Amino acid sequence: MIGLIQRVSEARVVVGGETVGAIERGLLALIGVEKGDDVGRADRLLERLLGYRVFPDESGRMNLSLATIDGGLLLVPQFTLAADTRKGTRASFTSAAPPVEGERLFDYLAAQAQAAHAHVQCGRFGADMQVALVNDGPVTFWLQG
Repeated sequence: MIGLIQRVSEARVVVGGETVGAIERGLLALIGVEKGDDVGRADRLLERLLGYRVFPDESGRMNLSLATIDGGLLLVPQFTLAADTRKGTRASFTSAAPPVEGERLFDYLAAQAQAAHAHVQCGRFGADMQVALVNDGPVTFWLQG
């Protein structure tokens, strides 16, 4: 599983004009599910999302995690992260998990996140989403579970 995380001061996801998820200070995590991913990889990705040190301590060094600062986590499914872009001018999605499997693993990740962390919001799998954010830093990392 892929998690493209951005440290944000705020972020929200809108579907059909309705805000379906919003956070203040925390992480926006775009989630891609690849063929062969399983709950073990989802669990590992969640561990990294909650524990990856991207927030500044009192000295300004990135030593604090999302769990440490009790920040928000906005999970947004994004199958295009699993694209193969190595050749040509159009992405191939052969490495992406089939939609049913991708949704199952995204839903599993979201449920585990909500059980482990107090401030979790989610986008909607398969929906046309509008994502707005203020990237703090900017700080962006590519994580794999």
